[in-house]
Amino acid sequence: MRDLPLVECCAPLAGAALSTDDAAELERLLKALADRHRLRILNILMRADGDPVCVCEFQPALGISQPTVSHHLKQLTEAGLLEREKRGPYAYYALAPGALDRVGSLLSETAAAAPR
Repeated sequence: MRDLPLVECCAPLAGAALSTDDAAELERLLKALADRHRLRILNILMRADGDPVCVCEFQPALGISQPTVSHHLKQLTEAGLLEREKRGPYAYYALAPGALDRVGSLLSETAAAAPR
């Protein structure tokens, strides 16, 4: 029996892998985004062109109960995607500056780390 040459089975991965901390942050952000109502809330806020939107405007636009709207707004706020401003009895929400850019940058890091 003759000896066969040793061949490497896989090419090394290109680029740096996503760090554990960045992966955890991306997971948290994607969990917050992984709901159709939350995505629609973000869409409403994006169409507002940076102007804060009153909490009272989401319920009719989404067709869900006010407590459910509040739950979704809380999830997005706690994830750092929204900012909340109290004006008298009403709360106004706006996209947090750079929040969606952070999601994009983490995904870009993931894509850069993936093998080609």
